[in-house]
Amino acid sequence: MSKISKFFKGGGSAASKGRGGPSPQEALARLRETEEMLSKKQEYLETRIERELAVARQHGTKNKRAALQALKRKKRYEKQLTQIDGTLSTIEFQREALENSHTNTEVLKNMGYAAQAMKKVHENMDLNKIDDLMQDITEQQDVAQEISDAISNRAAFGDEFDE
Repeated sequence: MSKISKFFKGGGSAASKGRGGPSPQEALARLRETEEMLSKKQEYLETRIERELAVARQHGTKNKRAALQALKRKKRYEKQLTQIDGTLSTIEFQREALENSHTNTEVLKNMGYAAQAMKKVHENMDLNKIDDLMQDITEQQDVAQEISDAISNRAAFGDEFDE
């Protein structure tokens, strides 16, 4: 079965049909295959155009009828080439949009994982316990400061006499 008939008949894998649609990777692969096929067709048409132009030059004024036929075929090939260019542009746009969508999905999925991890980390934390802990720390810092102040003040031996 040719690539074109596979593409239009939906010759995808059975797994993708069972899920309701192709995966992003399958769709991207198909779009790349189609781009490749259209690029080859472009190259073929470009060589045909060059060949018809050469035929038209060859016949020139000697055989105007053959020259005109060659120019008409050349014109037809150019029209097909223009259509392929438009189709390729559309496919490239579609592929880029799909790649961006896939990237966004992965980013969102990873952000969800990070949110779950944060939730798990904060699971055992209670605001009341944290508040109590912070008060205890503050109290201990105050006690430490009082002790430090008491140690650092000069001893008033002999300064305070009762007259």
